[in-house]
Amino acid sequence: MKLGVVGLVLIVLAAAWHSGVFARVGEPRALAEALVEMGAWGYLAFIIAYAVLQPFGVPGTIFIVAAPLIWPWQIAFALSMVGTMLASVVGFSFARFVARDWVSARIPARLRKYDEALEQSAFETVVVLRLLLWMPQVLHSFFGVSKVGFWTHFWGSLVGYVPPLLLVSYLSASMFDASGRMQPAAWPIMAGLLAASLVIAALARAWARRRISGGPSPEHRWRKS
Repeated sequence: MKLGVVGLVLIVLAAAWHSGVFARVGEPRALAEALVEMGAWGYLAFIIAYAVLQPFGVPGTIFIVAAPLIWPWQIAFALSMVGTMLASVVGFSFARFVARDWVSARIPARLRKYDEALEQSAFETVVVLRLLLWMPQVLHSFFGVSKVGFWTHFWGSLVGYVPPLLLVSYLSASMFDASGRMQPAAWPIMAGLLAASLVIAALARAWARRRISGGPSPEHRWRKS
């Protein structure tokens, strides 16, 4: 089964390369033009391309920048969320169920230091890392080989993705021009987004530490006695 999944992934990637998809996703504008030509099928094509290509090397920022160039920000946000979540699930599942040993040997040490935090407060740690790092392929893989449960990873990622993807979708007109290149006004917005992510992450970690250090609840102690 694992060999079959690997073979399917390789076939999909080879088909994407042969059809010129990789060349088109090199620029957000090129991706936007290709999706516009597809009409209503562009929604589905966007989600499938994001979910299949992002976990295996194509930057997710290409997709979340391209979406607001095509559709209203509400639709762009919804599609970006669906595509990002599917890509995260694909990357997580590939690392956990298909190539765990191979992936585990390639996780950088800077992520391994979060193993203990995942054991103590998995949900909060997933939220914090998604807020700060978003959707890099190596983070999908790290969660996949860690001890965090699938649904903890799923819901934690969902919560962590909402603030940055919502802001990028809503403020895209101020951040990017028609070609997908960043405008000067984007830097203050990005700085504000980073500051907000850091504040939320700090609050989440403080809450998790307080919960862990608080020990068992009075009700739990009463039942135990």
